[in-house]
Amino acid sequence: MLKSKTFVKKTRSGGVMKVVREHYLRDDIWCGSEVCTECKQESTVLQKDACMESSLCSYPHYLVPDTNVVLHQIDILEDPVICNVIILQTVLQEVRHRSAPVYKRLKDIIHEKEKHFYTFTNEHHRDTFIEREPGESANDRNDRAIRVAVKWYTQHLKTFESDTDGLKVVLLTNDQGNKQKAQDNGLLVYKCEEYVKSLIANPELVDRLALSSDDKNEITSSKVLFPEHLPLSRIQTGIKSGSFLQGTFRASRDNYLEATVFVQGEGEDSTEVLIQGLQNLNRAVHQDVVAVQLLPRSEWVAPSSVVLQDEGTGKDDEDAEEEEGNLRTAAAEAARKPTGKVVGVIKRNWRPFCGMLNVSQIKESTRHLFTPADRRIPRIRIETRQASTLAGQRIMVAIDGWPKDSRYPNGHFVRSLGGAGEKDTEEEVLLLEHDVPHQAFSQAVLSFLPKVPWAITPEDMMKREDLRPLTVCSVDPPGCTDIDDALHCRELENGNLEVGVHIADVSHFIRPGNALDKEAASRGTTVYLCGKRIDMVPELLSSNLCSLRSNVDRLAFSCIWEINHKAEILKTRFTKSVINSKASLTYAEAQMRIDDTNKNDDITKSLRGLNKLAKILKRQRIEKGALTLSSLEVRFHMDSETHDPIDLQTKELMETNSMVEEFMLLANISVAQKIYDEFPECALLRKHPAPPPSNYDILIKAAKSKEVEVHTDSAKALADSLDAAKVDGFPYFNTLLRILATRCMMQAVYFCSGMDSDFHHYGLASPIYTHFTSPIRRYADIIVHRLLAVAIGADTTYPDLMDKHKQSALCNNLNYRHKMSQYAQRASVAFHTQLFFKSRGILNEEGFILFVRKNAIIVLIPKFGLEGTVFFDSKDKVSPNIVFEEEGPTLSVEQHKFHIFDKVKVTISLDDSNIQHQKIRMALIEPVIPGVSVPAPDTETPAKKQKLDR
Repeated sequence: MLKSKTFVKKTRSGGVMKVVREHYLRDDIWCGSEVCTECKQESTVLQKDACMESSLCSYPHYLVPDTNVVLHQIDILEDPVICNVIILQTVLQEVRHRSAPVYKRLKDIIHEKEKHFYTFTNEHHRDTFIEREPGESANDRNDRAIRVAVKWYTQHLKTFESDTDGLKVVLLTNDQGNKQKAQDNGLLVYKCEEYVKSLIANPELVDRLALSSDDKNEITSSKVLFPEHLPLSRIQTGIKSGSFLQGTFRASRDNYLEATVFVQGEGEDSTEVLIQGLQNLNRAVHQDVVAVQLLPRSEWVAPSSVVLQDEGTGKDDEDAEEEEGNLRTAAAEAARKPTGKVVGVIKRNWRPFCGMLNVSQIKESTRHLFTPADRRIPRIRIETRQASTLAGQRIMVAIDGWPKDSRYPNGHFVRSLGGAGEKDTEEEVLLLEHDVPHQAFSQAVLSFLPKVPWAITPEDMMKREDLRPLTVCSVDPPGCTDIDDALHCRELENGNLEVGVHIADVSHFIRPGNALDKEAASRGTTVYLCGKRIDMVPELLSSNLCSLRSNVDRLAFSCIWEINHKAEILKTRFTKSVINSKASLTYAEAQMRIDDTNKNDDITKSLRGLNKLAKILKRQRIEKGALTLSSLEVRFHMDSETHDPIDLQTKELMETNSMVEEFMLLANISVAQKIYDEFPECALLRKHPAPPPSNYDILIKAAKSKEVEVHTDSAKALADSLDAAKVDGFPYFNTLLRILATRCMMQAVYFCSGMDSDFHHYGLASPIYTHFTSPIRRYADIIVHRLLAVAIGADTTYPDLMDKHKQSALCNNLNYRHKMSQYAQRASVAFHTQLFFKSRGILNEEGFILFVRKNAIIVLIPKFGLEGTVFFDSKDKVSPNIVFEEEGPTLSVEQHKFHIFDKVKVTISLDDSNIQHQKIRMALIEPVIPGVSVPAPDTETPAKKQKLDR
């Protein structure tokens, strides 16, 4: 049966075009129920005994949720209790248009066999399709379509009543009008909340209900606390006219009454608008896209140096107003910034947040405040009947809304993650909070992996260069299983050297556009935590088929140079190849081979040749102005059974680290030039912008305090200054200066060559750069491999590879994932450091001052690569006399003056008074300042102390 709609529309050129839309209707669409014998079904999804114990529905039943129930109560639908649900095509289409994240979650549920969710194509069924009536809104037509489909199901299943034990169909809707019309039609209909509350065996499911607008009104006060948000139409007009600015809201970690809105301009022209005070913040949440209105210049303020945490003890508005007054007083003297207020929210970027419950002091109360782990997120008010169970657990909560008469947003409980402080729980929180995709790879993704046992085929060999006879070896950190790169060096007959960098050919296994490729593109990078790795690609590839392990044939992408003994490149070529690595070495093993004069085998000769060239290449790079910066990386030694850290050391770098790095840099630069020459519009490159001069203020001041001059006009000037920076009797000074210089740098980013004009890499002093050498753990390298393969005729292209806009959007995701991966790694190191100090009690260590603040010094402990803050004012005792001088910067405490890089001695301990935000506490031992320094404690380990007690 064919329905067709005919209408005319105006074309761009001003003509008129007749459009005919055909809509096919069928009578052979299955109902999906096991009880049905009428539909000629090849398979069924909905069960015959669809029993969910409900006080409202004592009979077997199928559920049909309307669109709003799916959009707002997806947490309920995901619960294992909810089964045998009919998702109508009308609902699926509406959800797809209104929320991509909910649509994805719904599709995932539909694919879970044990959930028995069935999609019924009601818009193409002859008996359930309906036309929109004159004057009927699209929304009302869809509501009617849902009711018609429920009625059809009810009558259809009635035919088999004798076999079904009274099987019924229940419509779930929160729309009062829709519910009334359904009842008038004789349908079984309940509000979602009514139905969930009726589930006998699962009372805790009520906590996962998102609040309806009626509930929100109950919770709020009668007093309006915030200005009304403007409607979207007014916002759009205001942005067009320039009276409002659109930007991303970024809340402050240190001050709950302050935020900035980042307004993206043309090219480099971006601005930040400062927002201060509850009213001006106006219910915006971190990462929301908001509209701001600039305040008159006379009302502009400066960022506050006051640290304010919202303690969530039900502070009244007077308290907040007083704190806002303090903010303004503190900021009055300093440089003012453009200041504004939020007038509306364009796009909410809410996600489920991890944190802990602050159980209400009121007995029997079901209303509690939830404190997110991320200090930039406001507390959330939730309703739960399991508060006593959830106390002390890490939980996830979603925001439902933030009414203008509520101090905090309202939300609902999503799920528990486990006991706070437990290693597995904290790791899960860390991954969720940094948005690191860490779920197991789906069957769809795994289906694109090569079948095992895998072997290189004769066809592969025909298209590749056979480099298996070469003495190739890999050099990596200990325990590395995802070996991306291998090297070789040999002397040629003409006296020159041939050097090869061989990179795992991951793009051979991951083909463009399939599920495996999409998953890798979404993950963007492998994330390395302490003692754990979250792979970008499945383990079969990362640790086996792509990993360039020794003594097995592997597919590679090779970059081969002819180089003379002065490390000048004479020829460069790229080829797909087959290699057989002769050794998988650690940096230490490779170093021992180079240093052992008794060894003279091919592998050792190759390593010595590489090392000799690497030293020349490094010297050449440094002469051009490349920076050698410093950051303290730590390595934990784990207990083999408990996997707790038992020792903590800073990583030592060897010559071989530098050797591998030099050839990786050379390969990346060579490939960058090649792909840019071939594809000037769509090469994926990496740049490192030069920092603005103001970034260096702290570095210049720090050097000046030790009478050392630092020049920052160019990377070369900075590199030369750092090399010359020495202080007699203070050998660690140069390392400290380099650590500080690292903090002044900008973030390196991926970009598409056709969308940018500045390609320069500041840190490497290279005019062009990319990432080619780590395709197992970085998706950017896979794209670069594909571009290079097309450039040398080794593979075919595809549309997205040549689309600079798609390439640019991909770069944005890769930059985001890369940044989040770094933050997750730091958080993992911080957590393991806390575990380490938890079992150590109190330690005394020497350190150096890195920064001087108004009321504190920030101290670096080189032995542990650890930073901590020593505060000089405290709530529970009289503060000493403190004077801060911006010029130095210096901090005078009583009679003692602290400068950057001063040596101090501190006690280190773990402060776990706040289980959610545990931190390393430092207290000053030396220099001795009466009333400030603490006596050096007896640093007995807990185990030793127990013996003494016994």
